Order: sequence, then C-alpha cells, then structure tokens
Amino acid sequence: MQEFTKQAIEIMKSIPQGKVMSYGQVARLAGSPKGARQVVRILHSMSEKEGIPWHRIVNVKGEIAMQDHEGRYTQRTLLEEEGLAVEPGGKVSLERYQHFPEYQSKR
Repeated sequence: MQEFTKQAIEIMKSIPQGKVMSYGQVARLAGSPKGARQVVRILHSMSEKEGIPWHRIVNVKGEIAMQDHEGRYTQRTLLEEEGLAVEPGGKVSLERYQHFPEYQSKR
C-alpha cells in the first residue's frame, strides 16, 4: 500500500463523529495537496474494507458530492444521525462542523 494511501486512511478514520473533512483537506494532510481525486478513489475502493467513515468526507464547499441519489440519501442520513444539520441541497456548514486535526503527514 502506498504511503499516501496509508496516511489518507489514517486521517479519515480519525475524523470524530459529528465532524467532516473535505477531500482536499485529507489529501493535503496526507502529503499530496493536489490529491483530492486520489482520496475519492481510496474511498471508493477501500472504505468498507478499511472501516473508513466515508460519510464524513464532503467537497470543499461542504456539499455531499455523491452523484447517485441513493448514495446522497445514505450520506445525508448518516450525517444527520451524528447530529449534523444538512441543508436541503445536501450542504453542511464547514464553519460549524469541519474537523481540523493536529495530525501532520509523515512524508
């Protein structure tokens, strides 16, 4: 497993309940400032196997970025169950809910 992948997984698993991070934020902390799409691929291929709380990852605007209706609904429901207020368009307040970990990349 690539070091970036390991770091990204560790960062995503550290997001506490009721908080979110953006794809780009995870990528920057894992050592690849332009690696947001890599984070998407990691989530798509490894979230279940690695136990990643995928629903806590949103886009840079705080929006649920999933394209399919079922996925958007599931993510919204999981976030709301954790106490996050999700706007009708599928957006959460980053000002209120964004997680800023002390974690720094080891790269």
